[in-house]
Amino acid sequence: MVSAAEQLAANLNLGAFSKAEDLKKRIWFTLAALVVYRLGTYIPLPGINIAAYAASFAQQSKGILGMFNALGGGALERMAIFALNIMPYISASIIMQLMSSINPKLEALKKEGEAGRKQINQYTRYLTVVLAAFQAYGIAVGLEGSQNSAGSVVIDPGWFFRATTVITLVGGTMFLMWLGEQITQRGVGNGTSLIIFAGIVAGLPGALVQLFELSKTGSISPILLVGFLVLALAVVAAIVFFERAQRRLLVQYPKRQVGNKMLQGEASHLPLKLNSSGVIPPIFASSLLLLPITVAQFTAGQGPEWLNNIVAALGTGQPLHMAVYAALIIFFAFFYTAVVINPKDTADNLRKYGGFIPGIRPGEKTAEYIDYILTRITVIGALYLAAVCVLPEILTSYAGIPLYFGGTSLLIAVSVTMDTVAQIQSHLIAQQYEGLIKKAKLKGASSPKGRR
Repeated sequence: MVSAAEQLAANLNLGAFSKAEDLKKRIWFTLAALVVYRLGTYIPLPGINIAAYAASFAQQSKGILGMFNALGGGALERMAIFALNIMPYISASIIMQLMSSINPKLEALKKEGEAGRKQINQYTRYLTVVLAAFQAYGIAVGLEGSQNSAGSVVIDPGWFFRATTVITLVGGTMFLMWLGEQITQRGVGNGTSLIIFAGIVAGLPGALVQLFELSKTGSISPILLVGFLVLALAVVAAIVFFERAQRRLLVQYPKRQVGNKMLQGEASHLPLKLNSSGVIPPIFASSLLLLPITVAQFTAGQGPEWLNNIVAALGTGQPLHMAVYAALIIFFAFFYTAVVINPKDTADNLRKYGGFIPGIRPGEKTAEYIDYILTRITVIGALYLAAVCVLPEILTSYAGIPLYFGGTSLLIAVSVTMDTVAQIQSHLIAQQYEGLIKKAKLKGASSPKGRR
């Protein structure tokens, strides 16, 4: 005969094993999906002269193309079928988020709950197709007009090449969008963020090897290399600290009566993140700052004199470049925070559910107080973003250290790692709760009262 204790232990072990298997399946699915993505970054577009394209890209890698190539894991450098990566989808999501704060119809749709969210997601997909098609056509035309000593980049220019390029690149972006959704539903972490993360860290081993080779040949002193590695760890620790930092506003709920019972008042917190804008400000700032450089590269220095002067002043490592970069990051940090967090709506929701901040009147005064606190912490968050993004520029320019990771890439890599680890921990905590619930039910069933 098997005792009740042995049966209880067997049931708990079986439940824990099954849950662990579910988590393993999610992790393996995520890894397999990312492998599929990485394989796609090595499949070139049809009709491309690879040698000629590599020579052309090398001349333009310091502009905006270089930044998007780093975010895409080298797919743009190889002109692969995933050359656009998932960036059109991210751009469409940002545009829809901004429009939801401006357009009353979209704002009302956003407040409808799950049904409204699904409708906005559908609009985002449509906009992704439009943006991807526009970018793909621009790439096709640009490739047709590109040639160098290695020959023409496009083997057989014409409308057939343009059509196949647009279909291939748009199809690659939509496949990555679908793959990201599958990772989110069936894997671990946010699929879109993990795809960008995989592209960023793909070049990290090669960059580290290059760094150690420079130290071995004497281009970088060993002391400088060790100091850089220590500084990199310190920057990662600072990013983790600031990304987790938040200001919690105490929210009190009064006593309320439910049926014949009087429920006591509850206390909760309204968390306001120190960096509410995420990595959007560095991406916007980098894009705007690199735009004149990219235009000048495409004109091969034959553009207007004022454009060449601007490019020279905004070159990487120039003081004006760093100052404008930091100013743009700070501006977009405030701008995007104002878009994603509306103090008036937050105050109205608190009043709707009976909540209030102690010492502050509900309604307009609460909105003003939240806006005041949000402005103060955004100053710190914006300065933190500017410091993290400008520091690699200083190291590259004045210390002579070639960095693969820019500030934007480092922020994305650390943030996605933190989010993924948090989701894995939530899965493990859910397993523990389910195990405790099963244990309590089994104890109740095996007790004398349960048998009655």
